[in-house]
Amino acid sequence: MSDHTLIEGQAAAIRIENLDTDQIMPKQFLHGIDKSGLAEGLLYDLRFDPQGNARPDFVLNRPDYAKTRVLVAGANFGCGSSREHAVWGLQQFGIQAVIASSFAEIFYSNAMNNRLLLVMLPEEQVAALVRDAEDPTTGRVQIDVNTMRVKSASVDAPFTLSPRHRKMFLEGLDVIGLSLTYRDQINAFAERHWAQHPWMKDVARTVRDRLNRTRVNALRGGADAPQAGG
Repeated sequence: MSDHTLIEGQAAAIRIENLDTDQIMPKQFLHGIDKSGLAEGLLYDLRFDPQGNARPDFVLNRPDYAKTRVLVAGANFGCGSSREHAVWGLQQFGIQAVIASSFAEIFYSNAMNNRLLLVMLPEEQVAALVRDAEDPTTGRVQIDVNTMRVKSASVDAPFTLSPRHRKMFLEGLDVIGLSLTYRDQINAFAERHWAQHPWMKDVARTVRDRLNRTRVNALRGGADAPQAGG
């Protein structure tokens, strides 16, 4: 079992529908070539004013929500561009799960493949979770991937995941790790395929090697050719 099988902690409510990835992770924080340093940019324009001062009324800037682990969000969370940095920034900030009534499709895939848990619940249950989260004394949420239930002060609700995504969370796998669990089947398929189509195996490498030999022979021919007037 992984430490993401049971997610439990303070929830914060961000009641903004259609919150897009440009707002979740603004473009000025996409300059790095790796995943590091993105926590600073998370929801930057909501957390800070134009002068760079923290907005004291924004939920994630309030001391009671300093250790937020779960966001309860508006519908269509993560719409907009496909930037994966939005997912990485949420995780680096300490967010382990987002609950909403719906998510943008590309964001959903990016999040689940990186093991940021997204939970879809009916709007009335999300509204109840929002009410719980707006009071830090009742805002603790528990999400159990094993039993597939969400619990808070006033909610005890089931949720669903695809078998693939549930397996990833239960076994602590990202999308690459999940693919590698099928290594034997992949190898067996490849062997059958090449046995049936041997002329297709390593076509790109064969062509590249042939072109390289032709180029080398042409260069050698040019160097060995007799010079005019010799």
